[in-house]
Amino acid sequence: MKAFKKFFTFLILISLTFFAACSECDNENPRARVSNMGTEEVSVQVKTSGGNTENINNIEPGKASEYRSYAPGQITYTIVLKNNQEVVELVEMDFCSDYEIIINEDNTVITTSIDRE
Repeated sequence: MKAFKKFFTFLILISLTFFAACSECDNENPRARVSNMGTEEVSVQVKTSGGNTENINNIEPGKASEYRSYAPGQITYTIVLKNNQEVVELVEMDFCSDYEIIINEDNTVITTSIDRE
Protein backbone atom coordinates (compact mmCIF):
# COMPACT_ATOMS: atom_id res chain seq x y z
CA MET A 1 0.00 0.00 0.00
CA LYS A 2 2.85 2.37 0.90
CA ALA A 3 4.52 1.74 -2.47
CA PHE A 4 1.22 2.44 -4.23
CA LYS A 5 0.91 5.84 -2.50
CA LYS A 6 4.47 6.77 -3.50
CA PHE A 7 3.83 5.68 -7.07
CA PHE A 8 0.53 7.58 -7.20
CA THR A 9 2.18 10.74 -5.80
CA PHE A 10 5.01 10.41 -8.31
CA LEU A 11 2.51 9.99 -11.14
CA ILE A 12 0.62 13.14 -10.10
CA LEU A 13 3.85 15.18 -9.92
CA ILE A 14 4.93 14.01 -13.37
CA SER A 15 1.49 14.84 -14.79
CA LEU A 16 1.51 18.35 -13.29
CA THR A 17 5.01 18.99 -14.61
CA PHE A 18 3.98 17.81 -18.07
CA PHE A 19 0.90 20.08 -18.18
CA ALA A 20 2.84 23.09 -16.87
CA ALA A 21 5.47 22.59 -19.59
CA CYS A 22 2.86 22.43 -22.36
CA SER A 23 2.13 26.16 -22.47
CA GLU A 24 1.13 27.54 -25.87
CA CYS A 25 3.40 30.56 -25.45
CA ASP A 26 7.07 30.41 -24.57
CA ASN A 27 8.00 34.01 -23.59
CA GLU A 28 6.88 35.37 -26.96
CA ASN A 29 6.82 39.14 -27.35
CA PRO A 30 3.47 40.83 -26.80
CA ARG A 31 1.36 41.86 -29.79
CA ALA A 32 -0.95 44.82 -30.16
CA ARG A 33 -3.36 46.35 -32.61
CA VAL A 34 -5.46 49.50 -32.80
CA SER A 35 -9.24 49.33 -33.38
CA ASN A 36 -10.82 52.57 -34.54
CA MET A 37 -14.43 52.73 -33.38
CA GLY A 38 -14.37 56.52 -33.69
CA THR A 39 -15.82 58.69 -36.41
CA GLU A 40 -12.55 59.90 -37.92
CA GLU A 41 -9.52 58.32 -39.53
CA VAL A 42 -6.61 57.98 -37.09
CA SER A 43 -2.87 57.43 -37.20
CA VAL A 44 -0.84 56.00 -34.34
CA GLN A 45 2.79 56.46 -33.39
CA VAL A 46 4.12 53.65 -31.23
CA LYS A 47 7.19 54.20 -29.05
CA THR A 48 8.55 50.98 -27.55
CA SER A 49 10.40 50.50 -24.28
CA GLY A 50 13.62 50.18 -26.29
CA GLY A 51 13.13 53.62 -27.84
CA ASN A 52 12.06 52.41 -31.30
CA THR A 53 9.24 54.26 -33.02
CA GLU A 54 6.76 52.80 -35.48
CA ASN A 55 3.86 54.47 -37.29
CA ILE A 56 0.52 52.90 -38.14
CA ASN A 57 -1.20 55.35 -40.46
CA ASN A 58 -4.71 55.98 -41.76
CA ILE A 59 -6.87 53.55 -39.80
CA GLU A 60 -10.39 54.22 -41.05
CA PRO A 61 -13.46 54.31 -38.77
CA GLY A 62 -14.73 50.79 -38.07
CA LYS A 63 -11.38 49.19 -39.01
CA ALA A 64 -8.47 47.73 -37.07
CA SER A 65 -4.77 47.58 -37.78
CA GLU A 66 -2.90 44.32 -38.10
CA TYR A 67 -1.30 42.95 -34.94
CA ARG A 68 2.28 44.12 -34.44
CA SER A 69 4.80 42.54 -32.11
CA TYR A 70 6.82 44.63 -29.64
CA ALA A 71 9.40 44.05 -26.95
CA PRO A 72 7.79 43.79 -23.51
CA GLY A 73 7.78 46.86 -21.30
CA GLN A 74 6.08 50.25 -21.33
CA ILE A 75 4.72 51.23 -24.74
CA THR A 76 3.55 54.76 -25.52
CA TYR A 77 0.84 55.16 -28.16
CA THR A 78 0.28 58.64 -29.53
CA ILE A 79 -3.00 58.56 -31.43
CA VAL A 80 -3.50 61.44 -33.85
CA LEU A 81 -7.04 62.12 -34.99
CA LYS A 82 -7.77 63.71 -38.35
CA ASN A 83 -8.43 67.09 -36.65
CA ASN A 84 -4.86 66.86 -35.19
CA GLN A 85 -6.12 66.13 -31.65
CA GLU A 86 -3.65 63.82 -29.90
CA VAL A 87 -4.47 61.12 -27.35
CA VAL A 88 -1.56 59.51 -25.50
CA GLU A 89 -1.91 56.05 -23.97
CA LEU A 90 0.73 54.27 -21.87
CA VAL A 91 0.50 50.48 -21.76
CA GLU A 92 2.68 48.04 -19.83
CA MET A 93 3.03 45.04 -22.15
CA ASP A 94 4.03 41.61 -20.90
CA PHE A 95 5.18 38.42 -22.61
CA CYS A 96 2.54 36.14 -24.17
CA SER A 97 -0.24 38.74 -24.29
CA ASP A 98 -2.31 40.33 -27.03
CA TYR A 99 -3.40 43.94 -26.54
CA GLU A 100 -6.09 45.93 -28.27
CA ILE A 101 -6.08 49.72 -28.12
CA ILE A 102 -9.69 50.75 -28.81
CA ILE A 103 -10.58 54.28 -29.85
CA ASN A 104 -14.24 54.89 -28.95
CA GLU A 105 -16.73 57.14 -30.75
CA ASP A 106 -16.03 59.97 -28.29
CA ASN A 107 -12.25 59.56 -28.90
CA THR A 108 -11.60 58.05 -25.49
CA VAL A 109 -9.15 55.15 -25.41
CA ILE A 110 -9.54 51.75 -23.76
CA THR A 111 -6.86 49.08 -23.60
CA THR A 112 -7.78 45.42 -23.27
CA SER A 113 -5.47 42.42 -23.01
CA ILE A 114 -5.77 38.69 -23.49
CA ASP A 115 -3.25 36.18 -22.16
CA ARG A 116 -2.16 33.76 -24.94
CA GLU A 117 -1.30 30.99 -22.48
